[in-house]
Amino acid sequence: MKLIKANWEDKKITTEVDKLVSGYDDGELFVEEVYSENILLDDNRIKSASYDNDKGFGLRAVNEDKIKFYHSSQLNETSFNKALKSLSNGGNKSQPEKNYIKTNSQLYINSNPLSLISLKNKINLLEKINNFARKLDNSVKEVSVSLNGNFQNIEIIKAGGNIFYDSRPLVRMNISISVQKKNKIETGSYGFGGRYMYDKLFKTANWKCAVENAYKQANTKLMAKEIPAGEQTVVLGPGWPGILLHEAIGHGLEGDFNRKKTSAFHDLVGKKVASEQVTIVDDGTIPERRGSLTIDDEGTPSQNTMLIENGILKGFMHDRLNAKLMKKKSTGNGRRQSYSHIPMPRMTNTYMLSGNFEHEELIKSTKKGIYATQFSGGQVDITSGKFVFSASEAYEIINGKIGKPLKGATLIGNGPEILKEVTMVGNNLKLDNGIGTCGKEGQMVPVGVGQPSLKIKKLTVGGTA
Repeated sequence: MKLIKANWEDKKITTEVDKLVSGYDDGELFVEEVYSENILLDDNRIKSASYDNDKGFGLRAVNEDKIKFYHSSQLNETSFNKALKSLSNGGNKSQPEKNYIKTNSQLYINSNPLSLISLKNKINLLEKINNFARKLDNSVKEVSVSLNGNFQNIEIIKAGGNIFYDSRPLVRMNISISVQKKNKIETGSYGFGGRYMYDKLFKTANWKCAVENAYKQANTKLMAKEIPAGEQTVVLGPGWPGILLHEAIGHGLEGDFNRKKTSAFHDLVGKKVASEQVTIVDDGTIPERRGSLTIDDEGTPSQNTMLIENGILKGFMHDRLNAKLMKKKSTGNGRRQSYSHIPMPRMTNTYMLSGNFEHEELIKSTKKGIYATQFSGGQVDITSGKFVFSASEAYEIINGKIGKPLKGATLIGNGPEILKEVTMVGNNLKLDNGIGTCGKEGQMVPVGVGQPSLKIKKLTVGGTA
């Protein structure tokens, strides 16, 4: 109870929360303090540097699917009493669900990454990266480097005197390089991060790898040719292309959409929804991954949840509210952006497991198609499962060999249907580099994605030629 003891002298906080929540189906007091910083170097100079500290609490009381919620940035007894008064009277005095394991494996260090390295040294690193990138060759015209750090402390008090806490570090670096040749300019980017200290970002081998990948992507785009539109065989590379599964399929497997029957998957549990080669999990228990959580934002330990196994839909991701209404157990997927938001079912690290094929087999078996390795923007309709994604790096496949790079490729399809068109799954599972952020109903949370290489028999490709 570090945050509460530091801000409230009243020792009856736990008792008052217990009294309030016990009159409802469920609820909790969520207390949070966050430290964050963002530093951007662009056009050979530091464009911005910010440091923020925010704290507050959210008090939630739940009756069936009805929610009462009060939040405040004032961590004091007066604000807390206002919250109690606002939420009192209205409970149905049912017994809250008992939880419960109070501990879980610690998945990351509980130190604050922001305080371990001075601002001067952080700026020196960004300048060093900038100089290294500009010396690659004369074609490099613009370099942008950003450094982001976050340290979140939370405490959760629930009925029955259950108290949970977690300290979550999160860091990320992004590098963008613009290259100009023959009056053509293209930009490549690369980012990496996770729930660890800045020292991993500061390792020379790591940031040099990021620079070289961004530079390579920009040059690849310069050589890219226009892509014809039409239905084609598509091979997706390992790692970040899993963002397509996250958006086109993952959101449709979140509990709230299925409880409300607005997901295309809501009545398909136990049925075949994909090729038997497809197995997809949501795993919040991987150490130091961006989407991992020791406990979720309701105090439930994270877990590895089987979503689709050998093509059969096994279940959904749940927070406590939707789990109770669907007569299921929470899967540790109750997440919120901050103390001023209510929790809802959200993904953690969602990925497809490895299959039996070598990556080269997927390429060699394709007479004509597209090999997509990186994606940028995309969108999906949860109700229908239809999606549109832009491939930021793609290549043609001709007679079983990777050919020239392509530009302007847009993948268009239907999430539930694309799973059935998967004909080969590689044995090279790779998780993304730790840069994903997911938006849902105005709330942003860090997530992870991943997959092995996979071959889709037919997918509509929107082109520019």
